Amino acid sequence: FNYMILQAYDFLELYRRYNAILQLGGSDQWGNMISGTELGRRCEGAQLFALTAPLITKSDGTKMGKTAGGAIWLNADKLSEYDYWQFWRNTSDEDVIRFLKLFTELPLEEISKLEKLEGSAINQAKVVLADEATAMLHGRDCLAQIHETVENMFKGAGESTDGLPRIFVSESDLEGDGKRFLDLFLELELATSKKDARRLISGGGAKLGNEKIQDENAALTMADFDGKTEVVLRAGKKRAGVVELK
Repeated sequence: FNYMILQAYDFLELYRRYNAILQLGGSDQWGNMISGTELGRRCEGAQLFALTAPLITKSDGTKMGKTAGGAIWLNADKLSEYDYWQFWRNTSDEDVIRFLKLFTELPLEEISKLEKLEGSAINQAKVVLADEATAMLHGRDCLAQIHETVENMFKGAGESTDGLPRIFVSESDLEGDGKRFLDLFLELELATSKKDARRLISGGGAKLGNEKIQDENAALTMADFDGKTEVVLRAGKKRAGVVELK
């Protein structure tokens, strides 16, 4: 009830300050938006409008949005091009064709060809989705680096980490007991909370290089760099980040 009041008042203030007369939103916001149009009519005699669109849901029935844990940043300084690409690459088999139609500008004829893929070949469609969605936001120039990083990191083709998210630490940060992996996973945004990082470690999905991190209280020290200037932390099979000495 309070949320409806606040959103209605927000619409009223937007009208008063900026002459906003149209509010756009998902279909689940219809009641809140109509409350705003009614408040504007009663307080200012204004004719305000609300326009909703159907919610985009995934194949499991959950909606694609921030309240369902599906929020991603469009800003490259908030979410790297690589992580944005991985978000779309991790689309489920059941959703990939529909998302190609919704979130790319590929011709329907081309999508129809991808729709015929079966089994593991459906991953080709997921790469196309990730490429097209990422190119639309960040441009195509970043795709070559992303593909190289994926090839190198997860298929054993080499050691390039240029496309991975990266944080910097100093030798002083690693003195004594070092810096806890829980904090590093959070800083690299490979975990959403320390609880999430602990779950990752206990589940065997957290790695330093190719070695599993067994202890949730373990920390990164200078010895882990073994003469190198960076190390790679992995969260599961498809997400990784770099800790580099500055």
